[in-house]
Amino acid sequence: MAVFDARILILCKTYPSPSGKYTETSCVAGMDESGKLVRLFPVPFRLITKDQQFKKWQWIEAKVAKARKDHRPESLTIKVDTIKSGDVILPEKEWAERRRLITKIRLVDHFDAIEAEQQANQTSLALLKPGRILGLDIVPVADPDWTEYELAKLEQEQAQGGLFDAKDKPAIRQLQKLPFDFYYRYECGSGPSRKEFRHKLVDWEVGALFLKCQQRYRADWEGPFRQQLEETLPAKDLMLLMGNQHRFQTQWLIISLIYPPYQKQAELF
Repeated sequence: MAVFDARILILCKTYPSPSGKYTETSCVAGMDESGKLVRLFPVPFRLITKDQQFKKWQWIEAKVAKARKDHRPESLTIKVDTIKSGDVILPEKEWAERRRLITKIRLVDHFDAIEAEQQANQTSLALLKPGRILGLDIVPVADPDWTEYELAKLEQEQAQGGLFDAKDKPAIRQLQKLPFDFYYRYECGSGPSRKEFRHKLVDWEVGALFLKCQQRYRADWEGPFRQQLEETLPAKDLMLLMGNQHRFQTQWLIISLIYPPYQKQAELF
C-alpha cells in the first residue's frame, strides 16, 4: 500500500477492552483537514496511557497507509515513528475553533442513515446528533479483572508490527479494567421516524470519568457519574462519534463524545 503524509485532528481514543476471541485494542480516530473521518490502528499502548504523547483535540502529522487487513474505507495504518504532535485546540476559545473544524464533518440526525450508508458504501465512522438522550445503562461485566488470556491478547496485539517490547508489559498490566459496561439509550427522529437506540460507550474519557468518580466518591460514585452523562453533557450540543467493529460491521459503538456549548442566537435588534 502507498504511504502518504497526513495531518489529522484526534477526536477519539477508546478505552482498551479485550473480551474473548474477537478482541480489538484501543482505536484512535479523527479527521483530516478536509473533514474526512479516519481511523488509526494500531497505536502503541504507551502513546495512549497517562503519559500519552498526543491527546484528543490535538493535531498530529504522520505517514500513513491504507490498512491491509482492515478493508473499511476509513482505516489507516500509522507509521508510529513518524508521528509529530502539533497544536492542541483548547476549550478556552469558547469552542469556536473546534466547532469550525467539526462542521466540515457530515452530521447525520438519525442512526438509520448511518446503517444505510454502511450497507451502501461500507463506511464505518459517522458523526450523529441524537434527538434526545434517554438515559444511561450501567451493566456489570462478567469478570471485573483482566484474565491472563486478555492480558496476553493485549500484549500480542500491541506487538504487531514491532510496536511493543517487553519493557512495556508492566504498563499494560497496570491498566485498570472497567468493571462495568456503559450504554447510552437515545432517540432519533420525530413522528413516524422516531426510534430508540442503545449503544455502548467506549470513549476513553468515559472510562476515565468512572475511575475519577470511583476514586473521589468511592461507593457513591454512581450519582456524580450519572449526573455528568445524563444531565451535564446532554445539556450541551452533544454529538456522538460512531464507529463499527471490524469483525462485526453491523455492530456500532459510541467511540467519542463531542459536546460543544450551544451557540448563542444572534440578537435581531
